[in-house]
Amino acid sequence: MTQPAAINIDCKSPANIADTVSKTVCVQKTNASIFRLIVLGILAGVYIGFGGAIATLVSSDLARYVGVGLAKFFTGAVFSVGLMLVVIAGAELFTGNNLMLMSVLDRRVGFPKMLGKWIIVYIANFAGGLLIAYIMYKTDLWKGNNFLTGVQALKIANAKVNLAFGPAFFRAVCCNWLVCLAVWMAIASRNIVGKIFAILFPIMTFVALGFEHCIANMYFIPMGMFLKGTEVALASGLDLTNLTLNGFFVTNLVPVTLGNIIGGAGFVGCLYWMVYVKK
Repeated sequence: MTQPAAINIDCKSPANIADTVSKTVCVQKTNASIFRLIVLGILAGVYIGFGGAIATLVSSDLARYVGVGLAKFFTGAVFSVGLMLVVIAGAELFTGNNLMLMSVLDRRVGFPKMLGKWIIVYIANFAGGLLIAYIMYKTDLWKGNNFLTGVQALKIANAKVNLAFGPAFFRAVCCNWLVCLAVWMAIASRNIVGKIFAILFPIMTFVALGFEHCIANMYFIPMGMFLKGTEVALASGLDLTNLTLNGFFVTNLVPVTLGNIIGGAGFVGCLYWMVYVKK
């Protein structure tokens, strides 16, 4: 009787991950067609938005029952579903794609080509984030629990557009350091359960600590801007002066995007390339 083939459940070593990322995964991403990147980029923006939506709901009233610390823990835990969908279902996320720098350093792809693919995915992620923010706004689910969910969405968005450049930048560095480590560890796992746990804890950590993710903010801030003209704005009692396009793009996205690139491409991609790939 034929024995079933053995399933390899061993995880890849850090050196094997670096080899896979620099020689295979990132090269394939850089050579992918524009159409593929646009479709998968939009999906990634939507998936991260789903994570943002459930995180907003959970954080809207949990602190009163379990305290601030545990509330942040659970908020981060549910937000991680966004990256799980990206990695396991398949999508192109700008922040995760910062690891493509490894292939550039390894001289397998050119820097201009990588930069062009970064820009395409970034714009597609923005379209996806904006799309799911609009859809969630039209569901009227933010009216639930006596508008508490909508008020929380406004609080999140307003806090982000009132960050100074320095704090936004350094929070973003830490954020994508953890996001790229989550992607890195997910590549190490050969099964879905392992990938889920590899993603869960780093993403929970970045959300609980209050770090900044540019693609997540492409959902959070537009959602707040949609709600700015509703009765939720009055109920929140917030000063929404900075919740504008300038606050969105200039105050938040510029420093957060730069910080995410440094954290992901620099502190993960570049350093691991130097340690495991560089000859």
